[in-house]
Amino acid sequence: MDASLDSGRAGDAAPPRLVSGADGAAPDARQMAAAAAGLRARTRRRVPAEALEALLLARGAIGLADLAEARQAARSLDRPIGDILLARGALTEAELLPALAEVHGLGLWDGPGRGAPDPRLAAHLPAADALSLEAVPVARAGGAVIVATCRPDRADDIAAALALPPGARAILTLASRAQVTAAQIALYGDGLARLAEGQAPQRDSCRGWRPRRAATALAAAALAVLLLALVLPRVAIAAVFGFALLVFLGNMALKIAAFAVTLRAEHRRGAQDLSPPAPTPLRLPVVTILVPLYHEREIATTLIARLARLDYPRERLDVLLAVEADDTMTRAALAATALPAWIRVIAVPPGTPRTKPRALNFAVNFARGEIVGIYDAEDRPEPDQIARVVQRFAEVGPDTACLQGRLDYYNARHNPLARLFAIEYAAWFRVLLPGVQRLGLVVPLGGTTLFLRRAALAELGGWDAHNVTEDAELGLRLARRGYRTEIVETTTFEEANAAVLPWIRQRSRWQKGYLMTWAVAMRAPGALRRDLGMLRFIALQVQMLFAVAGFLVAPLLWSLMIKPFGLAHPLDAVVGPLGYGALAVVFVASVVLSLALSLHATRAPHLRALRPWILLSEVYFLLATLSAFRAAAEMLLRPFWWAKTTHGGFGGVGPVTPCPSAPPP
Repeated sequence: MDASLDSGRAGDAAPPRLVSGADGAAPDARQMAAAAAGLRARTRRRVPAEALEALLLARGAIGLADLAEARQAARSLDRPIGDILLARGALTEAELLPALAEVHGLGLWDGPGRGAPDPRLAAHLPAADALSLEAVPVARAGGAVIVATCRPDRADDIAAALALPPGARAILTLASRAQVTAAQIALYGDGLARLAEGQAPQRDSCRGWRPRRAATALAAAALAVLLLALVLPRVAIAAVFGFALLVFLGNMALKIAAFAVTLRAEHRRGAQDLSPPAPTPLRLPVVTILVPLYHEREIATTLIARLARLDYPRERLDVLLAVEADDTMTRAALAATALPAWIRVIAVPPGTPRTKPRALNFAVNFARGEIVGIYDAEDRPEPDQIARVVQRFAEVGPDTACLQGRLDYYNARHNPLARLFAIEYAAWFRVLLPGVQRLGLVVPLGGTTLFLRRAALAELGGWDAHNVTEDAELGLRLARRGYRTEIVETTTFEEANAAVLPWIRQRSRWQKGYLMTWAVAMRAPGALRRDLGMLRFIALQVQMLFAVAGFLVAPLLWSLMIKPFGLAHPLDAVVGPLGYGALAVVFVASVVLSLALSLHATRAPHLRALRPWILLSEVYFLLATLSAFRAAAEMLLRPFWWAKTTHGGFGGVGPVTPCPSAPPP
């Protein structure tokens, strides 16, 4: 009986073939070891990939089955066989690095003991090339420059990219991927951080926002209304209440349109749901997941466990945990956690503003994937989510640059506020947002479970580091550049903010971002109208401005509740009994619309228990009025301040259980 491997290259070889004896029995361990030793002797003069395979087999670091599966994966993936084995957990770095060093004749870099690289070394290898080649100059030794890499198979490309002075030579040394990433951040980090702060186009960025100018304009408008009230009080009352009603009716019209088109689409889909499923893409792409973390001590281990549930080939999954360099709490928690090879920690250098989009801009420099996704620290995505996203990207055209998943809450029953929050999210992600997409309007993205084609993201200039709702702003920019965003039916469960003050802080940040995005876009309304077209331009006023203004003017409309009691109201001067009757019909219709929309949105089995709480939704939105006034004040006082949402305090940390709508992995 003999065991042998096909001797082709790792990237295009046939899977290893196990040959059994006449009795059909599988070879035992001694025979496998002897075969591996013989193979190693026969491949000493062959290419390094084959020599590495033989060496790992001979040392007992991997088995034939592991190698067969890794070779199969390598057929359509430009990664060395060692990386694939490492990502799959079939090999450890302690086993891989010495084997690589022996095969390639390289030394191992003692990076942690040498401190940060000399900043002048950056001149020898541009940051873009260093990140692409996974290499970094780390030291000088006489007339030589020592370059650390975890990709010795790209030695020729690294040598070609180096810019060395005359007479100097390069010495390649081997390091782990974490060491290379840390050295790259130490050498190039400050420059990349500065780029991350201002890489969004000036036209689209709010970094030029001038609060004093805005405060002056607002004061002038208030003074004009006051003077009008003194001179023509009836006109002033009509103008103020007319604007409030316009905002109210605009929001109501958008809800009706989105609800109607969603109902029609669901009906058509139910009638045509017999079409065969689309074929699986022949080549699965690498997907990078960015997870920004800040002061997340208690959620680190839970996060890793949840990400590990993703059902996607590990060698094609690239998870980057973006952590502020001075966030010792989170970094210590991650250091104490055993991270798999497909997860890396990206330490974001200090800088301003300290926002999530700035961290994303920095971390995406280290991404390997052609699709980039975003998760938050407390997220619990469905296990098949990445596979569904990849499938959908393969089905749609290149103009669909973004896929947005649905969000839901796994602690929806924590308290009444969490229940009402879950009802609101169900209405938004299951009815209104899909309706907005089907209407062809701008899709304001959520901050998590969104997936982007990396090429499109680079074309747009990344995220606006100064915008506290970088997701909604990016959705607008995608639409202005002619890209489409689509809602996909896959759900991520996260933690509902279930305390009043944290809820108000979080909501005021969202509302501030909406106001800021609208104000920046409206600096050049003509260009905005040309980019979007008239219909989407008008709809955007409702989506961005009216969405917040509706809560700001709500107290004016609430004041009309005194009329059924026969009390006088300032609007009596311009509205008669017939007008008040029409307003009453509109207000009742609005409440009925909201109830119907919420009932439809909560028809999923795990949401039906929330339905009795729908009746309290109107009371719940009183909090949004408080947060809207806070948001307006922060636009003038703290426009770029990021109100951090604390995770893990409302039933968000604990054992990782299956998602309510997903089968266990």
